[in-house]
Amino acid sequence: MLNKMTIKRPIIALDFPNRQATETFLNKFPAEEKLFVKVGMELFYSEGQEMVKAILAKGHDVFLDLKCHDIPHTVENTMRVIGKLGVSMTTLHASGGGEMMRAAKEGLLDGSGGNKNAKLLAITQLTSTDQKMVTEEQQVAVSLEQSVLHYARLAQTAGMDGVVCSAYEANSILTKTSANFLRVTPGIRLAGADVGDQKRVMTPDQAAARKSSAIVVGRAITQATDSVAAYRYIKEMWEENI
Repeated sequence: MLNKMTIKRPIIALDFPNRQATETFLNKFPAEEKLFVKVGMELFYSEGQEMVKAILAKGHDVFLDLKCHDIPHTVENTMRVIGKLGVSMTTLHASGGGEMMRAAKEGLLDGSGGNKNAKLLAITQLTSTDQKMVTEEQQVAVSLEQSVLHYARLAQTAGMDGVVCSAYEANSILTKTSANFLRVTPGIRLAGADVGDQKRVMTPDQAAARKSSAIVVGRAITQATDSVAAYRYIKEMWEENI
């Protein structure tokens, strides 16, 4: 069972194009070390359910990040399929609305046989989004942080287990939701690293200070010269500060 308040292992984003690259990475770790990994759209669309099943068979926890967003009926049926896989967490977009989120929760619970340990997270605003995009492209009248907080409250009301947000908003969300409402934060980088296409990024210790429940780390681990050492360094930095 996941700790409701803090996930101690950094979640590794397996942003790889295929199964071979994924397994090459995972095989760098000792067989007895059980990881928490994120399978996103690139890997899932490339390799499908069999990749998820293979990772689960190794004893790892899987965060299946497909960011579902469609009419309630479609998302409910999709979550029913995901629930059967036995993943630890999965995602949808909060912007799909309360009805969609409630339907998704029903589908996930049904597909997982009522397993309430399967967490459903709502995406608030992507970490590649900034205030200019919120104002000019989304034409949202409130600030980026207010938009994130609104989605978080909407998600909790709809029965979600938490949200995906940047670490910048994690503490504010904690003050507006219950203590066991997860605040999972991607956009984690080490100091001085290239931020790539992300805009709202933080280091692991900064995310801990901002009350993130979990951190998702990709390139800082997967593209490191020594991925295992990088993972352990980030894990230590995270655990020392949560």
